[in-house]
Amino acid sequence: MLKRRATILGATGSVGQTTLNLIKAANEARDAEIEVVAVTANSKVDELAEAAIACRAEFAAIANPHAGEELAARLVGTGIKSGAGTQAVLDAAAMDADWVMAAIVGAAGIEPLLVAAERGADIAFANKECLVCAGDAVLAAIKKGGGKLLPVDSEHNAIFQVYDFDRPHRIRKLILTASGGPFRERERASLAEITPAEAVKHPNWSMGAKISVDSATMMNKGLERIEAAYIFPTPKEDIDIVVHPQSVIHSMVDYVDGSVLAQLGTPDMTIPVASALAWPDRINTPAEQLDLTKVGRMDFFPADEEQFPALRLARESLDEGGMATCVLNAANEVAVAAFLKGHLPFLDITGVTEHCLETVRSNHAGTGLAEILATDKLARDRAWARVEELAQRR
Repeated sequence: MLKRRATILGATGSVGQTTLNLIKAANEARDAEIEVVAVTANSKVDELAEAAIACRAEFAAIANPHAGEELAARLVGTGIKSGAGTQAVLDAAAMDADWVMAAIVGAAGIEPLLVAAERGADIAFANKECLVCAGDAVLAAIKKGGGKLLPVDSEHNAIFQVYDFDRPHRIRKLILTASGGPFRERERASLAEITPAEAVKHPNWSMGAKISVDSATMMNKGLERIEAAYIFPTPKEDIDIVVHPQSVIHSMVDYVDGSVLAQLGTPDMTIPVASALAWPDRINTPAEQLDLTKVGRMDFFPADEEQFPALRLARESLDEGGMATCVLNAANEVAVAAFLKGHLPFLDITGVTEHCLETVRSNHAGTGLAEILATDKLARDRAWARVEELAQRR
């Protein structure tokens, strides 16, 4: 039977909630014995308290330092300890869970992940910033602690399931699949007037606004290429992207003998979360069973860097190395936020990002957390300045 002591960093988000639901179902079905050590959230006190009580967590931490008293009051009589502020979240990450879901959004998730990794926990990560901005630091922490890095993104999880880590030299290339987003068949010039409401309508997946926009620009796939270069011992030039509109094949591994191994499933994040939670075992999930007769056909197209320049920017950032991928991520986050607020046209999202890549040169040469966060801030400040410059010109 699967046994775990688990901590969920980012318990009130969609991935955190999926994780808690899977833990509850597995325990009730006696498919597993999973104790929840700690849960964290940014500012949703009521949701965090409800989650902590439901899963009988030992500790609950709220990142908002002003919400500590409210959280403690909600937990009176439960026996659940609580804390507030950045240090409380780090304390949660430091507790003795052997498996940690790293689902805190943004750069705020990097340090808690490093704390958990350095003490030896297996890390299931659903935070792109952790590898895109701090890949070297994360890999060093994993090596120091001796735990495992378990990808939760559907594409990386798919590769993880069929990747021969004992014989990586027998792998010819990795193939990341992309839906192509809602504008795959549109002429680029026609995207100038795209609204946020149009951009967040993903054809296959139910996702948040930011990642939906990243799918529309295909920046999400560029970021996933960067992540894959850190997760798997395959040269970065051997990581390809293919547009697959049906989102049935979640990614593939091409071997030297001509075999191409793929992981297939319905587009449901429950599946990769369950895979990471149970690894190397498997547990039941409520995900809809894949019926290939209903799918009927599967199409594949090249990923066009002219149509989607975000793919080129991500590839060039990965090739440049250093802090370039950190700048890429920070600038893109700002540009997407500005677009969603109506302050920036859709086509200028990649324009702002490219401008920052050309103009931001960090004076911080190291790869430690302080250097990463300083570069992240520098890039965000420059991106916002560029957004304001463009707004004044319109």
